Amino acid sequence: MATFAASIIVSSVALSGCASTKMNYDDRTFFRDEQGLDTHGRKTWFDHLVELDPGALKTHLAADYEQVAPEKIAVLPFSDHGNAQYVVDKIPLTHRTDGEQADWAWTDANRMRRAVNGYLASREFLGANIIQVDAILKEHGIDSEKKLDQVPPQTLGKWLGVDAVVYGDVLHYEAYYAMLISAWQVGAEVKMVSTHNGEELFSADGSRYSVNFMPAFDPIDIAINSGLSLLELRDVTLARAEEEDAREIVLRIPRSEKLKSDLIEEARRMDALEASASDIHWSSIRSDWKAARSRLGRYPAF
Repeated sequence: MATFAASIIVSSVALSGCASTKMNYDDRTFFRDEQGLDTHGRKTWFDHLVELDPGALKTHLAADYEQVAPEKIAVLPFSDHGNAQYVVDKIPLTHRTDGEQADWAWTDANRMRRAVNGYLASREFLGANIIQVDAILKEHGIDSEKKLDQVPPQTLGKWLGVDAVVYGDVLHYEAYYAMLISAWQVGAEVKMVSTHNGEELFSADGSRYSVNFMPAFDPIDIAINSGLSLLELRDVTLARAEEEDAREIVLRIPRSEKLKSDLIEEARRMDALEASASDIHWSSIRSDWKAARSRLGRYPAF
């Protein structure tokens, strides 16, 4: 009986302890310090080791970047310096015509461009819509890498209304397969250039590998794992490699507190203007109402 009573007491204490540690979700307010903001998604040496990724990125940042960080940016069309074929182990497995190669070069480059643009859009920059960017460039007859390179950044800034433009080249877009191991390699060169003085603010050059390694020793397991490894050469795996390359490039651009402060002040200013306009609007309505009553001697009928 004493044992039973003791167990009841212990259970009561445990339950009361659980009740006292119940989460209060109202305390989880917004706008707190976000953890790992500059490191989440960026590979460490251990990640490179575990994922067998030999890729690396070389970056350069202007010494005065914090003072001249651009508020408005536009990601220009990327170019593709590959052969625009489906390549496995350096061997083209497709035989696309010139027109098909041009289509696929544009496709590969634009996939990487959209990935970079997406990660930049989540930062403190105001990004020009790439559909509008392309429309403006087409109106000015800029439809190739050669023509784009001939236009000074200052001119592009006037056309697009931005403080900096982002150029990009796709350098690697290849697959590798060796039975138990398969990989996609996506490499790009990206640079951000000021449209005020043509200064290179940031540049990154390198690649990332999405590697799948399935070790096996038994002949049957080797056959099965070789097939599974081959399945990794899917389009969705390639998309992940693109995203990873773009994410790590953008992560290397320092966050600008100056731009963040400017965005906050702009939001407050617009909010104040909206409130002021709303007050003026309702004041005007009240004045018109009183004037109508004065003329009619009663409430106007609607």
